[in-house]
Amino acid sequence: MKLFECEGCGNAIYFENTHCEGCGHKLGFRSDQGTLVALEDDGAGLLRPLGEDQPFRNCANQEAGGCNWLVPADRSEEFCAACRLNNTVPDLSNPEHRQLWRVLETGKRRLVYSLLRLGLPLRNKADDEEHGLAFDFLADEVTGFREGPKVLTGHASGLITINIAEADPAKREEFRQTMAEPYRTVLGHFRHEVGHYYWELMVRDRPALADCRALFGDETQDYGASLERHYEQGPRADWPAHYVSAYASSHPWEDWAETWAHYLHMVDSLETAYAFGLRIRPKAGPTPDLATAANFDPYREPGFERIQETWLPLTFAVNSLNRSMGQADLYPFVLSQPATDKIAFVHRLIREAETG
Repeated sequence: MKLFECEGCGNAIYFENTHCEGCGHKLGFRSDQGTLVALEDDGAGLLRPLGEDQPFRNCANQEAGGCNWLVPADRSEEFCAACRLNNTVPDLSNPEHRQLWRVLETGKRRLVYSLLRLGLPLRNKADDEEHGLAFDFLADEVTGFREGPKVLTGHASGLITINIAEADPAKREEFRQTMAEPYRTVLGHFRHEVGHYYWELMVRDRPALADCRALFGDETQDYGASLERHYEQGPRADWPAHYVSAYASSHPWEDWAETWAHYLHMVDSLETAYAFGLRIRPKAGPTPDLATAANFDPYREPGFERIQETWLPLTFAVNSLNRSMGQADLYPFVLSQPATDKIAFVHRLIREAETG
């Protein structure tokens, strides 16, 4: 994620900010430019970025969903590019639902930011029923669930369903323990599920399918039976040697989605490191192997090698910082060569989609 600068006073501002703490200007995110801009009222109920004539409105989800994205005033839509992806939201008259949904919306906006930065096709189902993307955010009384057919959280033909309980830290930790996962976050869920959507858009019935099968396996094997076997028997014993996570070993579709999510983890974290000018030069051990600098834009990096070479030392450092605070590792994964090859494939496919 980028760092932004207030055009009113030069103060550092952040993606979720709605006001500048330095000068008090209202702030809004322009998805067409990927920038957070300082705003002033034009006296007619509209907002204009400083020094510009084009007027905007706040997204209609500003109050309920905490959305700080903008809608061009000449557009008929009430909602911004991210909120137009919503198909169903929970009953917002319930204060708990409203609070949990706002957490989900924050994660979803970060997801959409990444998809736009990567130049990926992003259409909503209202405009393109067959190929569009949409989200259902649903409340449920069930205290545990599994991904797969006929369950709450999952993906089907561009419709991603998320249980709002995932936004509750206590319940999410319960789910994590039940599923024996080292890592479970709201943003990670979004990145995983959208991976299923882009597999259908970029791999299924495409030239990339054969190469994808060579790396991830034959996705035509029974999905339901594969998940059932995974939940009943656990992951295959040698999964660390081949997959980014234990769950990835359950079926090629899940391997793809987990790998896709890890790629988004990498590029967005590296962009944050780039924004902060992070450099790593350990004072012990084989320094040349661990010294690195996040001095490039990973969203625009043509090759994967530089991303990989920077990622490994960065995670070593931040994991060490977390341990110094008594926290679990920020990135609790060890990437084998086969897993890295799969992530590199995702990178190449995205770059080809952008340049094609």
